[in-house]
Amino acid sequence: MLIAGVIAYVLGQLALGLWVARRVRSQEDFLLAGRDVGYVLATFTIFATWFGAETCIGAAGQIAEHGLGGGSADPFGYALCLLLMGTLFAAALWRRGIATIADLMRQRYSPAVERVTALLVAPTSFLWAGAQIRAFGQVLSASTGMNIEVAIALAAGTVVAYASAGGLMAGVVTDLVQGIALVIGLGLLGWAVVDAAGGLGPALAAVEPARLSFGSSSTGLLDTLDAWAIPMFGSLAAQELIVRVLACRSATVARRSTLLGGGLYLLVGLIPMLVGLVGVGFVGPLEHPEQILPAVAAALLGPVAYVLFIGALISAILSTVDGALLAVSSVVARNLVEPMRPGMTDRQRLQVSRLCTLVFGILAYLVGRSADGVHDLVEDASGFTGGGLVVVFAFALWSRFGGPRSALAAMLVGIALWLVGRYVGFVPAPFLASMLAALVVYVAVALLERRRAASLSEHDL
Repeated sequence: MLIAGVIAYVLGQLALGLWVARRVRSQEDFLLAGRDVGYVLATFTIFATWFGAETCIGAAGQIAEHGLGGGSADPFGYALCLLLMGTLFAAALWRRGIATIADLMRQRYSPAVERVTALLVAPTSFLWAGAQIRAFGQVLSASTGMNIEVAIALAAGTVVAYASAGGLMAGVVTDLVQGIALVIGLGLLGWAVVDAAGGLGPALAAVEPARLSFGSSSTGLLDTLDAWAIPMFGSLAAQELIVRVLACRSATVARRSTLLGGGLYLLVGLIPMLVGLVGVGFVGPLEHPEQILPAVAAALLGPVAYVLFIGALISAILSTVDGALLAVSSVVARNLVEPMRPGMTDRQRLQVSRLCTLVFGILAYLVGRSADGVHDLVEDASGFTGGGLVVVFAFALWSRFGGPRSALAAMLVGIALWLVGRYVGFVPAPFLASMLAALVVYVAVALLERRRAASLSEHDL
């Protein structure tokens, strides 16, 4: 019965996405939903796209294993990212009239910076999609006994089909349904946990005090700050978020919807956090901490509520997968393929965007199959561009200081330092270090550029 219900829900999302796809007539419809998304759709698509496997599965597992110190990314770090985007960046971004972050880099710097940005953003998005597809398989395998390979293929096939057909227009509408399902399903689980514990106070009182600390005796201050910086700053320049801001019908809608989406994200994200803290008391130690959320739901919820909960998890995952696939396809199609084939008609550009979505959907499926876990894959996706991209993004949006050379130098130094710190270990707090180094390099090269321009001007005189 549960497997049948899950398959029916997934097929329903597919049918809805394909139905909406009939309205897609241009590349702007495909990439930006016609730039006509209002408050309700914008709020829920921002919330649902951001609220993925990491928030449900990964964060609950990390908190179950490490206490609140494991929740730096979710729900707090990513919620702060959304609130920061809404407060400082959303309206200014919308007014640029662009479609991708790489468009901004071309507009502000040069085509070379545009191409480098696209090459940095693309791996981030399909790594993110692969993490969500992996989580889908874990959820269905743990809750229904379905073969994990079948579950991963079902998730990938469904999302690739409606995302490649309907683009963001289909994604925004399905995100509304998926967002509502998320709120209902996780709300039921939160209520059941509090009720079983005899109230929120007794539930938290039973938690060891050390598990209620955001720090850890085994983690230094720099590492803790780095863990917070990755979701807060590393995701500010994420195309998944930027494209939804740009799809809003006005700058005001963009700003307010991002703030509302961030608030909703934090509120609903507290439920997996609570389950991670107190769930072991209901189900005992688990071999894989990332199974804590479905295990607690299976123990506490009745059959109908459990089906709704599984629907919520599937919603979280599907909404994030389609956002990631559309993000990577948009920057590759618009900022890498189209410049190589000038003169394409809008119909041809639309076909290229759809083909890119299909190709990267297959790549995300392969990543999801080969990944060992969700949390590390999401962390890699969030930090992959290093701190350089967010530094250049902020200068591009708010300042005329610096030019193409300073932007390229900052991005390349940022990603190089992050990769060395992440995989070789020579650099402490690699994301913060890459961000600081990128800022220093950007300013230094910009000053050299300015001095050189002044010298040339004096020479001409």
